[in-house]
Amino acid sequence: MIRPAAPADVPTLHALIRELADYEKALPEAKATERQLHDALFGDHPATHALIATDDTTGEPVGYAIWFLNFSTWRGVHGIYLEDLYVRPTARGAGHGKALLTELARICVDRGYARLEWAVLNWNTPSIAFYESLGARPQNEWTVYRLTDEALANLSRMPPH
Repeated sequence: MIRPAAPADVPTLHALIRELADYEKALPEAKATERQLHDALFGDHPATHALIATDDTTGEPVGYAIWFLNFSTWRGVHGIYLEDLYVRPTARGAGHGKALLTELARICVDRGYARLEWAVLNWNTPSIAFYESLGARPQNEWTVYRLTDEALANLSRMPPH
């Protein structure tokens, strides 16, 4: 049901990423190309990893997880940051999302990583309920900040002092 992604999965992963972006009402922001995805996952120095969830009967991909390592200075060890977790609506409720998270938890435990973290949109109450049913807890005392596009470019051009 869960397997590591292979280079041949890139077109499917790309399509699933676009489905997720559409679900999150942000399709115009999903600008990554298949080539970029391939390079990130399978290039000379991959820093990103992917798992594929497949239908038990057909073997067809129905979901995915894309993740990378982060680091906890307080714990002194790596953790996993889950960038995307997505299961097609027609396959939800069959255990694919739980299986993806279970595999990521196993990777953490097997490798001695301290944390498995991700972000969820505040309006996505079905996902929030699902995550909390697994024992995940929100980190409400933290607010995520992001620099992109013009703001990122502007900051990069500022003198350091």
